[in-house]
Amino acid sequence: MKWNEICVNTTRDAVESLSYKLHEIGASGVSIEDPLDMVIDRDSLYGEIYELNPDDYPTEGVNIKAYFPEDYNTADVIEQLNHYLRQIAEYLDPGTGIITSKEMDETDWATAWKAYYKPVKVSNTITIVPSWETYVPSSEDERILELDPGMAFGTGTHPTTMLCIQMLEKYMQSNQTVIDVGCGSGVLSIASILLGADSVHALDLDDVAVKSTELNVALNGMEDKIHAEQGNLLEKTDQQVDIIVSNILAEIIIQFTTDAWNNLKQGGLFITSGIISSKQAMVVDALTKDGFTILEVNELEDWVSICARKEHQEK
Repeated sequence: MKWNEICVNTTRDAVESLSYKLHEIGASGVSIEDPLDMVIDRDSLYGEIYELNPDDYPTEGVNIKAYFPEDYNTADVIEQLNHYLRQIAEYLDPGTGIITSKEMDETDWATAWKAYYKPVKVSNTITIVPSWETYVPSSEDERILELDPGMAFGTGTHPTTMLCIQMLEKYMQSNQTVIDVGCGSGVLSIASILLGADSVHALDLDDVAVKSTELNVALNGMEDKIHAEQGNLLEKTDQQVDIIVSNILAEIIIQFTTDAWNNLKQGGLFITSGIISSKQAMVVDALTKDGFTILEVNELEDWVSICARKEHQEK
């Protein structure tokens, strides 16, 4: 099978927004090539993530590459992207916005990337291991999270995912209940169980994400603890849980802070990431207006995670 690769050159600020849009348009997979990954030293904290080739990275900005089936209307995709780039320019720097396309064989992108994805320790106790790698834990308290990202979702090693897992590791208590909003490949749902949660309700608007989560849940033998289903944020969700975790765009987070409040038990925690540093104040403001108390804000590279607690009685 052949695929159409659409490449957009943009800025780090616009990566999350454009990635979300590409999935919305119908991309079967998205990859990000950021030259910053070539120079950031992660060894001192959590180990090596990739074996990177400098030739794969742009000299300016960040490349987002999306993959569409060969029968997709490439011209229509490019037109939608150009329109979206003009829209987000009102609040984000889209960079050059240069869009290119080319045809590729499936094997060129669906499997070749696996050579660069290696086990990585993302927190004090959790190591994400690709399903095709053999890995021996270095200590008794190391928890292994097996992951097959598939074609459409990340490897679990993006700074926003790492920030969420580190927050979960700090605040999770045994036998707590969790909702994972925008579950993607299921990495935060699985991490929650590894860290002591009793059950997780995983939600994503994209049915491909739900299937990816179910695959990885089965890979980790957690079918009895994690239930994944299609859902738009917290709409039609009325359960009360101890923790809601969401690694999603800042612009999306602020749309469901009230629903998050309503779906948390008294004293429950809302852990969020996917927030570029420049959007931190916007998210904090939305959370505090809905009655949350900000417990902690952490940063990694240009990204922020926030842990907020439901302090007051129902409004």
